[in-house]
Amino acid sequence: MALALFVGAGVGYYIRMAIVMGRKQNIEVEVKGMLVKAKEDAQKIVDEAKQKAEEKLEEAKKLEKEKEVEHKKTEERLIKKEELLDKRQIDLDKDEERIRVNKEALDTREEELSKIEETKQKELEKVSGLSVEEAKNELEKSVERRYEEDLAIKMQKMEMDGKTKLDERAKEILATSIQRLAASVSPDIMTTFVSIPSDEIKGKVIGKEGRNIKAFERAAGVELIVDDTPGAIVISAYDPVRRQIARVALENLIMDGRIQPSKIEEVVEKAKNEINTIIKEKGEQACYECGIFNFDPRLIAILGRLYFRTSYGQNVLQHSVEMAHIAGMIAEEIGADVYVAKAGALVHDIGKALDHEVQGTHVNIGMRILEKFGADPRIITAMRSHHDEYPYESIEAHIVQTADAISGGRPGARRDTVENYLKRLSDIENIANGFDGVEKSYALAAGREVRTFVYPDKINDVEAKELAYNIAKKIEADLKYPGEIKVIVIRENRVVEYAR
Repeated sequence: MALALFVGAGVGYYIRMAIVMGRKQNIEVEVKGMLVKAKEDAQKIVDEAKQKAEEKLEEAKKLEKEKEVEHKKTEERLIKKEELLDKRQIDLDKDEERIRVNKEALDTREEELSKIEETKQKELEKVSGLSVEEAKNELEKSVERRYEEDLAIKMQKMEMDGKTKLDERAKEILATSIQRLAASVSPDIMTTFVSIPSDEIKGKVIGKEGRNIKAFERAAGVELIVDDTPGAIVISAYDPVRRQIARVALENLIMDGRIQPSKIEEVVEKAKNEINTIIKEKGEQACYECGIFNFDPRLIAILGRLYFRTSYGQNVLQHSVEMAHIAGMIAEEIGADVYVAKAGALVHDIGKALDHEVQGTHVNIGMRILEKFGADPRIITAMRSHHDEYPYESIEAHIVQTADAISGGRPGARRDTVENYLKRLSDIENIANGFDGVEKSYALAAGREVRTFVYPDKINDVEAKELAYNIAKKIEADLKYPGEIKVIVIRENRVVEYAR
């Protein structure tokens, strides 16, 4: 049994060895095949690489030959150009030499002609006994004597014809402009009527012992006339801005029904803001109507203040708008700059909006305002000559002056007495405001009374009496007026406290 197992194991071992040896031989054969195949593939790759390298080398040689041919052609072209330039340079040198020779010949010829001319002139002077200048003067005098009368007649005729034609043309332009703009004029008055629903309101407006009416007059700077006129209260003031503020404030108080000093001051302040809004709207409306759209908004607001300003009874803003239309028409007729003419006419009196606050004539104030807000220099040149204070430097300046004369010179446009009256009232206020410690002053009662409010911390009761005396003496010395003017100095201490 053991022998059989040993024999079986030996046989199995030999069989396994035979199988292993067989597999080994097969693997060796496969490896040899793979090596042969790899060598063949490597040789194939090498051959392909050699072939591609030869092709690239051939292509490079071909490109090199082409470049060489191109370089040769370029070199040949450059050689030809150099030869051509050399030839042209030679031709230029020849031309230059020929010109130099001709110039020398011309200079010689010119010298010869000059000598001949000199000789001729000397011979002529010797024969005539006159120099060239003397002969020229003599000839001019002879011609003048011969044709003097004819020339004078023709010049006179041309002057008369030209003047007649110019006069006719000027009249035609002005007449056309005036006819195209026939605006009605209604001079401003000094009073404004406020309608009231019942006469009981008059008692509320007056208040206990007149406190309400005094507070209103102080806050608004106007005079309230509460008389027997049914259904109306009269507001009197020479300043139209104050009248409008007072009218708006009084109407709002009547609608509210609560009329008392503290409420009055609040409503008056609110009315001032409303009037400022109206001023802005009027300025924008005037610019739009005249076709002026590039003014600074602050300049437009100042322009709107002219709505409440009068000149010789004529509303200044209405007068300016009317002037702008007239100036535009004249500029169209004569071919001037229509925009500059209209803009210059519209702002020609803008200085009057601030002439009570700023020193200087309204023309100079207006120029400073326009320069400050970046107006076109041509507009400033056009507006500053309308009172002959500055020379006329453009045709538009003449147009603005002419339009001003047309607008102000129409029948009923202005009233001299009204303007003088307003000026006197303004002068009264200015005198009172010129003293130290004065808060504000109002000329009332048609200039027969001036109320001056002072700062209580700067002026005491004794000084208030002295101030009233000084104001009265100053008015007597500086102004001319009929009758007498009552000077009232008001000093009021006001203490305010809040209960919380």
